[in-house]
Amino acid sequence: MTQSRIEKACIDQGLKMTGQRRTIARVLSEATDHPDVEELYRRALVIDAKISIATVYRTVRLLEERGILERRDFGGGRSRYDPTDRGHHYHLIDVDNGKVIEFKDPGVEAAIAKIAERLGFDLVGKRLELYGRKTAGEQARPATRGRAAAAGAAPRPAQDRGRAV
Repeated sequence: MTQSRIEKACIDQGLKMTGQRRTIARVLSEATDHPDVEELYRRALVIDAKISIATVYRTVRLLEERGILERRDFGGGRSRYDPTDRGHHYHLIDVDNGKVIEFKDPGVEAAIAKIAERLGFDLVGKRLELYGRKTAGEQARPATRGRAAAAGAAPRPAQDRGRAV
């Protein structure tokens, strides 16, 4: 079987790859959303019925410590995880249903750089999370369109439509 991109990142960092870590790495690599540990566990169980939730928690913590995963808190009381190899992007969180929409926008990038420069800072990192709800006019549009798409978000692949991404 081909190595998943998360498994490759683990190996590149010298981590020992047990069968269960490989399973967790595969699940994370295939995720198109931002799963929490319980969701990772449910998905991993489909592949390996012997995996424990404690193993998933330990592995996620290790991957976070090594910079392979980044913990996100989008509300709702559960940490969710985002692989760091996805590249820099921003998040729009629907406060009504919890869906997370990833987007990139050159205008946002330019505005952030301009603000930092105006205030006399060299940026060393950035994170932007927007929280909102669809306006009445937007609720009638298909899930793949809307304000995020109009603002420059890349359309999601068909298999991701309607799911938290």
